Amino acid sequence: MTAQEIAVALSHIEAWRRVAAGEDRAALILEDDVVMLSGFARRLEATWIALESFDLLYLAFKDVSADKPRPGSGPVRRQKPGVWEAAAYVLTKTGAQRLLDRLPAFGPIDLWLNLQFHAIKAFTAGRQLVEQRIDEPSTNSYSVLPVLSQVGVITKEKALLPSSPKLRGPVIGLGRGGPGTTSLAKALSMIGYTCLSDLDLMPASELGKLRSGNRDRLFNAYINIGSLDDDALLREIAAVNPHALIIVTSSSSLPLGPPADRVLHLTPAVVDKWKTLSDFLKIEYPPFSYPEMEDVGQRVAVRGCSVGAGWPAVDLKFDASPWIVLREKDMWHGVSTECDEPSRTVPVPAKWSAGDPLDDGETWKLRNDTFPSNLVLFSPRNIKAGNDGFALWVRREKTPVREFTGAAVASRASHLYGSFAAEMRPARGSGLVTGLFLHRNGPRQEIDIEFLGRDTTKLLVNVYYNPGPDGTKLEYGYRGTPTMISLGFDAAAEFHTYEIDWRPDRIAWKVDGITVYERNEWNPTPIPDRPLEFNLNLWYPRSAEFAGRLDTAAMPACAEVRSIVLTPSGA
Repeated sequence: MTAQEIAVALSHIEAWRRVAAGEDRAALILEDDVVMLSGFARRLEATWIALESFDLLYLAFKDVSADKPRPGSGPVRRQKPGVWEAAAYVLTKTGAQRLLDRLPAFGPIDLWLNLQFHAIKAFTAGRQLVEQRIDEPSTNSYSVLPVLSQVGVITKEKALLPSSPKLRGPVIGLGRGGPGTTSLAKALSMIGYTCLSDLDLMPASELGKLRSGNRDRLFNAYINIGSLDDDALLREIAAVNPHALIIVTSSSSLPLGPPADRVLHLTPAVVDKWKTLSDFLKIEYPPFSYPEMEDVGQRVAVRGCSVGAGWPAVDLKFDASPWIVLREKDMWHGVSTECDEPSRTVPVPAKWSAGDPLDDGETWKLRNDTFPSNLVLFSPRNIKAGNDGFALWVRREKTPVREFTGAAVASRASHLYGSFAAEMRPARGSGLVTGLFLHRNGPRQEIDIEFLGRDTTKLLVNVYYNPGPDGTKLEYGYRGTPTMISLGFDAAAEFHTYEIDWRPDRIAWKVDGITVYERNEWNPTPIPDRPLEFNLNLWYPRSAEFAGRLDTAAMPACAEVRSIVLTPSGA
């Protein structure tokens, strides 16, 4: 189990001990992120009256059993596994002792409870009376939930958007020749700061606002910026920004002038950096590990260099998050740097051409999963190879979890930076999406090329960014930062080569070798910086707003691929 799963299990077990040792017949046990649904009191009373005897009564649950009952007014006895969540339940004194007698618990406590149904009297209310909140993400981490999503059991996604606590600042971080600035920048990003870092020069417009005390800034944290490492300037900034905070990561002297209570010494000698930092910023202790990153140093900022659309392009609606800045502000064009950071992964080039095997077990995998907003279940049977390449098919085909099947191919290796291309022809038809993209979870980062089947004369590019080292469970955002590009031709009519050229300082999207669109750092997101997996797929989204209503007359439909060339950085 993860550390969070262990913590959740211990909390529940301690609650059981208190119920077993107490004088009350039963207790209501709630996790910390729940909300009572309308009619809670009335329905709970009716459920209570209907039960003569029980050990455990679920009030919040997801029923994933094969033969789940229809929602009704009365409680339902559960004797087989298939009930998920332990966010809210009533436990009797007898039931608490029975659970304690069956310890130890193995795996997430929600899952383990299912395996005790044969030995206890477990019930679910006729309908769910309590839900977990959706306006703030839970810190409880359940490893099986992503699995249930992949196999199609869970079909409802939370609107995962980062909460926006009032953060102290602006924060200025100084390295002064010592280590730890890149880790500090990543840590501040992970707790919700919009953080500009590791540059020799501050963008002039942003520096002007900071010096004048103007709160209409793009960023609220500035770490390891050469322009700011000057005591006189720091005194000036502290004077006009009464909430400004300064953090020094080296063992060198602290800046003179700013009040001592607004300056923190966060040296490598500090053992628990989250404790020291969260106390200073007056925030809760974060639920993930403090990042230990290799220092990037101060990259050389290139003045007057901007990137954007090579071909006609229109931004669609973006997510709102601390890791997205609005480009229309002050005609912001991001940050361009002279950066040639080597890949931190072993480069594994990969090629596929017509006639090569796709299921060799070493380079490619044929997906057999799905995700909540996807109305198809990916099936390897829908990938058909021939002398001219392979086709990804989507069909009306009923499965236990979906009414349609689709197709997806992914690389087995993940890559950090490089060129990722395929010669392909996307599917035509409203409701269908053909994707060529790089992706990861934990934290979620993604770089997309997508074709919406309702108008294949356009190409949709997108970037999703969440900060943190590998394993950080930051997955916020469903829209990303999409931009629609007019191709000037119908992509579904003939084959073209589409490419994502991903570097540490910028991303270029290319068609037949020609750059049609570019983004640099903070234009409008940081550049993804974790290893990503290459994917090709054909699917049908739940959102008609995004892809249009499905044109069933176009079914079955296919996207075709002639070749794939992956050239990671350093290969």
